[in-house]
Amino acid sequence: MPERPGRDRPRATLAHVHRVERITPGMVRIVLTGPELAGFPAGEYTDHYVKLLFPPAGVDYPEPFDLQRIRAELPRDQWPRTRTYTVRRWDAARGELTIDVVHHGDAGLAGPWAGRARPGDRIRFLGPGGGYAPDPHADWHLLAGDESALPAIAAALERLPAGARADVFVEVAGPAEEQPLHSDGRVRVSWLHRGDGRVGAALVGAVTAWEPPPGSGQAFVHGEAGFVKQLRRLLQIDRGMPRDRLSISGYWRTGQDEDGWQATKRDWNREVEADLETRPVAG
Repeated sequence: MPERPGRDRPRATLAHVHRVERITPGMVRIVLTGPELAGFPAGEYTDHYVKLLFPPAGVDYPEPFDLQRIRAELPRDQWPRTRTYTVRRWDAARGELTIDVVHHGDAGLAGPWAGRARPGDRIRFLGPGGGYAPDPHADWHLLAGDESALPAIAAALERLPAGARADVFVEVAGPAEEQPLHSDGRVRVSWLHRGDGRVGAALVGAVTAWEPPPGSGQAFVHGEAGFVKQLRRLLQIDRGMPRDRLSISGYWRTGQDEDGWQATKRDWNREVEADLETRPVAG
């Protein structure tokens, strides 16, 4: 069961912005460092994630920072708001934690923060959590997602052993949002440009048309909840992939910020499970 940072015994880590890089027009790379990162327990999974903590405007917390005390003593509207991001890279030797943040101008919470971030800025976070890494013994790998899943997909490709086969489908806004992906595996990458289309429509079409190679595979599918639901049904029911060979989850949902999505995600998961149970498995 993946660790869920911040649920039971939340421990916040304080970090400082070390470097900022605009890697595409819509993606900002933030490199964090600081003494509290010593011994940061990342490396087992390629989908490690952290939850960045953003205090509401005008709210200052006493030191030492104690999230449990804040939640016990302050009204809910003064609690830090959380935004979840994949660990793009953890360099233990340098003590550097890299996260890539989707940036849509002034919209949202973490995106504007990343767009304004400068070296020396402070940020606290919870984590890491995580639960997926590519199985080196799988005959093939499928990795599919939108911009929000791209950091985890990139990290997974870098973990593949030499010669491992992987088919990758990434949907982004347009050609300017493509970025280099590196791997020692035999990787085929399909960049799908959304344009003005619905999020996930191009991705669902491409994965539906894709033919799985022979053998036992493993799939990683993450991103907007609508297309994730469709692809989970396709892979688990229509293609008959065993559930334990799937890492598949909605990172976000159109029309909701993370607060709203997290508040409804459990019900959404139950709906997806109920839908799957009513459909016969292929074969």
